[in-house]
Amino acid sequence: MGLTTAPVGAWFFAWIALAPLWVLVVEERKKLEVKEQKKRKFFLLPLLWGISYHGVALFWITGIHPMTWLGVPWLASLAIAFFCWTFITLWGAALVTTWAICQAWINRNSKSALIRVLIGTALWCGLESLWGSGSLWWTSLSFTQSPHNLAILHLGQISGPNTVTAAIVAINGLIAEAFINRKERQEKTNSTSSSISSAPGRFLLHAGYLGIAAGIFVGLHLIGFGLYSRPLLQPPEAALKVGIIQGNIPNKIKFDRAGWERAIEGYTSGYKALAPEVDAVIIPETALPFVWNQPERVGSSFYSAIKENGVVAWVGGFGKQGNNLTNSLFTITGKGDIFSQYDKVKLVPLGEYIPFEQFLGKIIDKLSPLDAQLIHGKQNQIFNTPFGRAIIGICYDSAFPELFRHQAAAGGQFILTASNDAHYTSTMMGQHHAQDLMRAIETDRWAVRATNTGFSGVIDPHGRTQWISRMNTYEIHAHTIYRRQTETLYVRWGDWLTPILLVLSGISWFIFNRR
Repeated sequence: MGLTTAPVGAWFFAWIALAPLWVLVVEERKKLEVKEQKKRKFFLLPLLWGISYHGVALFWITGIHPMTWLGVPWLASLAIAFFCWTFITLWGAALVTTWAICQAWINRNSKSALIRVLIGTALWCGLESLWGSGSLWWTSLSFTQSPHNLAILHLGQISGPNTVTAAIVAINGLIAEAFINRKERQEKTNSTSSSISSAPGRFLLHAGYLGIAAGIFVGLHLIGFGLYSRPLLQPPEAALKVGIIQGNIPNKIKFDRAGWERAIEGYTSGYKALAPEVDAVIIPETALPFVWNQPERVGSSFYSAIKENGVVAWVGGFGKQGNNLTNSLFTITGKGDIFSQYDKVKLVPLGEYIPFEQFLGKIIDKLSPLDAQLIHGKQNQIFNTPFGRAIIGICYDSAFPELFRHQAAAGGQFILTASNDAHYTSTMMGQHHAQDLMRAIETDRWAVRATNTGFSGVIDPHGRTQWISRMNTYEIHAHTIYRRQTETLYVRWGDWLTPILLVLSGISWFIFNRR
């Protein structure tokens, strides 16, 4: 399952990679019932599967090392990187282990394979919703299909990413139940003399589960392909030409005087080059590392270029709230005024804020290059621009679909994301692009990505990448996108599928146990 994401991108493995764990959970549960197995071995199975998936997919996190540019010693930096990777891997593995325990307990008396599949699917979706509501989330099972399987990703327009997750879990469950049934029938046949009479029934039931799995797989892809094939209406009056500047400023010099000057010069020259041909220009997350709503911005050449050329700029910088800072994106009008501000909602734990700061602050406060504490933006922000309302995501926000859904439901007509992945490898950049691609499909919106070192890009509402930058290069690009006001079922109703699956599971379990 870990190979499904970048850099390998073997998305097709997701449709079979959970089945072995499903088989092991069911078989180990049966051994526990006859007291042939110790419980700790049962816990070990899903834990190892979860470590394998999340650990492989999230290994790019170790790219934060070395942090010597922050004043962290080399060995301490290595220890911090290893701790971050281990912690988030185990956090993902905890989801898998919780699922296995609940699946085993709820289905301890169930003989119905289809009810096990229903309950297992509902449980996984419910747990992903729970984990996704917190501060650590990236590797939903639905994420395994991005950016390659665009047809199935369009199911996200129905009820969000959990629609894709449900499809993956259900098909894996049916494949696993077919194997379990075949094995049980074989064991029964070997222990009796009725091999000839029982063989046809065994084959039909085994083939039936596989047939259902194949039917669901094909049917869902056809539904997704139908959504994917709908033409995009692109009236000229909805067109908006946006310029993107990828500054390519390494983090290790970003807060030095040399880095500051290089950033100002690069973004200023890029803005001047793009201004004659675009309606607006966007630059990456914290591209200009100073507090934009303070007087110091007035003396910058970038600010002067905006006033001279009169073209709107979306500027990544820091905002000020009392004694604290916000990681923000500003709309700056052609007159140099702040038109709107969006503050990053999902700050990176340890990187941008310190959880349980009263206990951990003195130990790991060197992780932040800022003198003040970054604070979270509000969940219900609205970002108006001179061209209509926009949907905003800053870096880590991209992993949380509800932030984008809320803004789309509030009238957002296009997506702007600003990120800085400078200290990571191409694996992380590819995965980040895949997250924004899913958000574009789910909300049926054009998305413009501005990153510091790659991969900046433009994505259409069907998830097709219209342009993508190279890595570790300075680039400018102009592209026409279209404002849209459509409402997908997901934008309108949110994740309605998961509660329905949970209710149906509860009803089925109750009826079966009563019988």
